[in-house]
Order: sequence, then C-alpha cells, then structure tokens
Amino acid sequence: MSEATAQPSATWALLDERAGNRAQCLGIARALGFLFEARELEYTRAAAVPNPLLGASFRGLSKRARARLKPPWPELVIAAGRRTAPVARAIRRASGAFIVQIMFPGVAGSDDFSLIAVPRHDRIRERANVIRMTGAPHELTRAGLEEAAQRWRARLEHLPRPRIALIVGGSTRRRTFSPDMAAELGGLSATMARESGGSLMVTTSRRTGRAAAALIEACDAPRHVHRWGDSGENPYVAYLGLADAVVVTGDSVSMCSEACVAPAPVYIYAPATVITPKHARFHAELFERGYARPLTDRLEHWSHAPLDAAGEVAAEIKRRLSAWRQAR
Repeated sequence: MSEATAQPSATWALLDERAGNRAQCLGIARALGFLFEARELEYTRAAAVPNPLLGASFRGLSKRARARLKPPWPELVIAAGRRTAPVARAIRRASGAFIVQIMFPGVAGSDDFSLIAVPRHDRIRERANVIRMTGAPHELTRAGLEEAAQRWRARLEHLPRPRIALIVGGSTRRRTFSPDMAAELGGLSATMARESGGSLMVTTSRRTGRAAAALIEACDAPRHVHRWGDSGENPYVAYLGLADAVVVTGDSVSMCSEACVAPAPVYIYAPATVITPKHARFHAELFERGYARPLTDRLEHWSHAPLDAAGEVAAEIKRRLSAWRQAR
C-alpha cells in the first residue's frame, strides 16, 4: 500500500449523541476506507462552557467517556461539532495525532487542527488548514441506495413511474413549517406526479409535526406514505434509491445533501419564511452547481453527478496525511 493511502496505526471517530454530527463523522470515516474505532462521548454540564475556556481538555466529558480515551493513542482522529473540539485537541496534545474537525470549531485553538472541513455557505475565512465542501458529509452512498432499493422494489412495484420521492422535514428551532406550507408542498408534488403519470413516495420526519396531516391530504396522487413513528422499516433510503425524481424540503442541509446522492432530478421546496440566510446560500450553491433546482409543479428530465462531500473530504485527508507523515 502506498504512503498516500497507508492504513493509520489507529483511527478514532469521536461520536456524540447528535445525529448530524455522528453521520458526518461516520460518513467520512467510512469514505476513507480505513479500519476505525468509534469512541462514544458523553458530556457533563461543563461541556456548555465556551471552548476557549475549556481549551484542549476532557473537562466536558463524563468519567465513563474519559475512560474510553486512553493510550495507545490513534494516529488519526475524526470529530464533528463544537463540543468534540476540545477533546480532539487534547488527544493531539497527548499524542501528536493528525486531527480532523468537521464544521468550524471557533477561532480559539483552531490552529491545533490538522484539517478543518467547513461548508461553503458558512463563509469561514481562508486558513491554511481549512477546506470547503458543498453540503454536509453523511453515510449514504450509491451502493447503499441500491441495496435498500432492492429490499423494497417488490413492495413498491405497484406505483406507476415516474416515482417521485417526497422527503419532508419541518419546523426548526426558530422557523415554523405550517400546515399551509405542507399543503402547498403536497399539492405541487401531487400535480407533478399526476401530470407525468407517476406517483409519490412520501416520508415525514419528527419535525413535520401537525403539518403532516395537511401534507398527506394534499398528496392527491398514487402514493406510498411512511409517517414519522410508523412501525416497520423506514423506506427513506429505498425511496431515494428507487426515485425517478426527488422533492425535498430545504430546512435541512443533511437531507438536501443526501437527496443529491441519487442521480435523479432533485427539487427543493424552500419558502423564504422557513429558510435561514445560511440555508438560502446553500440552496443557491446547489442550483448553481447543477445538483438541484427550485420546486415547481413540473417534472423535467435531467441528471447530475452525485454530491459526495464525504468522499471529497476523505481524499483531502489522505493527501494531507501523507504530507504530514513525510514532514515528521
């Protein structure tokens, strides 16, 4: 194996309880193709202390989590999110490891990181150890979509094509996804399905809340629906693998990024009242780069290259890890 792709002596993925952080960290770890070990982090109240005060330390961790972080130290560490940053820095201070942080951890201590990967829409200033990516890394791959599609193909064979996956998020901490918005989204998607002779594959999320009823009522077309909380396997990944087109709400960078793994046309529903300026910048980037288009009620036939932030970051890690080894 060449130096550029040599297996590190050990790789740790620092995982906390936030699903988005975990998905980004695991997506990159798996894209690297290295053997890695998950190190679960549990926090105490001290983790709420600002990172500049915590410094490079384990002070925000529970005793159980600290016990998982001990020699032999890894050569490579991957972490995501603000609260993991002091932990990754402490490991580097103890071991000299190559540490990778997903999302900007703040200016204090940022020079300790070997590589920081940030979304372009975050507008972080230029730094030698910062790279920019479109969207968010995650665990979905084309192969994973096809595997899920195979499991569900027979169950959804009755749906006429084109099959349109409707992936619905919902309200965020400061923005409300209302029943009126849900009805508009359902109506546009249903018109797209009916006029193309196709069908809908609808999945809602926890954040859809009470708007789910209005959404489903408006989806007046042949359909398969999986509501948040329904029993059985969630067909979300299978929907993406089987979709001839994808409609996704723009409230989640992760959902939009996952939708763009599929080669099918991707349409984003993003009312101004529910979308932050940061999300709007992200959508504009997807539109400009040809990964997605704004939602209308018309289905057009086009395709795009897969959006693969995890693969891009993994390739840069390997390149810089090789250079770092040679410089030691």
